[in-house]
Amino acid sequence: MTTPAPAARAYRRLSVEERRTQLLAAALRLFAHQPPEDVSLDDVAEAAGVSRPLVYRYFPGGKQQLYETALRSAADELERCFNEPPSGPPTERLARVLDRYLAFVDGHDAGFSALLRGGSVAVTSRTTTIVDGVRRAAADEILAHLGPEPHGARLRMLVRTWIAAVEAASLIWLDEEKRPSVPELRDWLVDHLIALLAASAAGDAETARAVRGLLALEHGDGRVGRLARALAPLTEEASRLRSPGVGRP
Repeated sequence: MTTPAPAARAYRRLSVEERRTQLLAAALRLFAHQPPEDVSLDDVAEAAGVSRPLVYRYFPGGKQQLYETALRSAADELERCFNEPPSGPPTERLARVLDRYLAFVDGHDAGFSALLRGGSVAVTSRTTTIVDGVRRAAADEILAHLGPEPHGARLRMLVRTWIAAVEAASLIWLDEEKRPSVPELRDWLVDHLIALLAASAAGDAETARAVRGLLALEHGDGRVGRLARALAPLTEEASRLRSPGVGRP
C-alpha cells in the first residue's frame, strides 16, 4: 500500500503592498536592535526570506531608502505613544504616555541609541527632520494637556527642555543595562516635570496659571501630593534660611 504524497502547500503571490510591508517589517526588526550601518540588504533579504534583487525592486534607493522608510514607520508608532485622552489626573496621563514611550525604547534599543546619538552613517537631513517631527509632536501633545493656547515662550521652552531630558535619560538607561526599572524611571521623569513646572511657576504667571489648573485635577493622595509631602522637610528648611547679611553681626 503506497503512502499518498503530501498535499502541496498552497502558494499565494503577495501583492505589491503586502510584499513591501513584509520587507519593511523585516528591516524594522533588524534596525531596532542594530545600528543602521551594521545592517546590510543581504541581512534584510535573509530576514524576509527573499532575494537581494527583490529588496532592490521595492526599494530602488537601497539601504538608505529602506532605513528612512523604516524610520518613518517607527516614528509614526512613537508618535502614537503620545496620544492620551485629556481626562483624569494629568500626572496619571503622563505616566501612561511614559509607559508606552519606554516600552518603545526597550523594544528598539540599539536602533534608538544610534538614531538619537546621531552617530550613524545613515543619518541625513531627512532622518533628522523625521526625528524632530516626533519631538514636536510630543511637545504639542504635552502642551495641549497644560491648558489652551496660546502658550508663552517660557512654558514652551520648559516642555522642550523636559523632552530633551527624557531622551537623555533614555539613552543613559540603555547604557546602564536598563536600570533602574521602568516604573522607577517613569516616576522619576514625572517628578522631574512637576519640579520644572513648580520652579517655573514661581517666576512666570502663565506657568503658574497652568500649574493651578493641573493641580485642580489631581488627587490629594496622588503623585503631586506624595511629592509635596516628600519635599516638605526640604521646603521647611529652605524657609528658615536667612537672607544674606540678615541677623549677622
